Amino acid sequence: MTIHPLSDDRTPTILTVPGLMNSGPGHWQSLWEKALPDCHRVELGSWDAPRRNAWITNLGHAIARIDGPVILAAHSLGCHAVTWWAAFETGQLRDKVVGALLVAPPEVDSGAVDRRLVGFGPTPKDLLPFPSIVVASRDDPYIAFANARRLAQFWGSQFADAGECGHINAESDLDEWRFGQFLLARLRNPDTAHIAHASVLGEEARRSAEMTLRYGV
Repeated sequence: MTIHPLSDDRTPTILTVPGLMNSGPGHWQSLWEKALPDCHRVELGSWDAPRRNAWITNLGHAIARIDGPVILAAHSLGCHAVTWWAAFETGQLRDKVVGALLVAPPEVDSGAVDRRLVGFGPTPKDLLPFPSIVVASRDDPYIAFANARRLAQFWGSQFADAGECGHINAESDLDEWRFGQFLLARLRNPDTAHIAHASVLGEEARRSAEMTLRYGV
């Protein structure tokens, strides 16, 4: 199964932002990086012992090095790195980010499953300054579905129901994760994403995906 790149001269660079322990070869982020020429990973460092301020700084450096617009495709703790970076960055660098796909953000406050996540709490509750989509699984062990929806409310994000697929990682066996590709396409070109991705997602599945996409209310 292959990913069909959707690229033209206006296509933003996609920066994947992994979470705790990085993303392995079977992770959808890794597969996107291999298939899309404009998709690259942010090296946050200290993957097994993350430090919030270091991750924020490294994310900012990665964005600054890109010539042109950027879309962030974050997973798990990487989502919180994105929201903290947006909270701290008040300069023109924020304007380079034209969208963020925030997949499976974990609980980092009192209900955090892993103590290494707590360093990213308390959860930022400011509206993000760019369009964003929070994607959540109904059986994610790292956060309750209702709490993930609440994060979308805090951040002013659209909310996408991914069904029951765990933490939306390599263990979820998603391959290139077509639903994620559909959501990415919405961020890349909101006016034509539904047309461009019909052949990738399948028309019936695309309509179903449209129905699952909701504002976080």
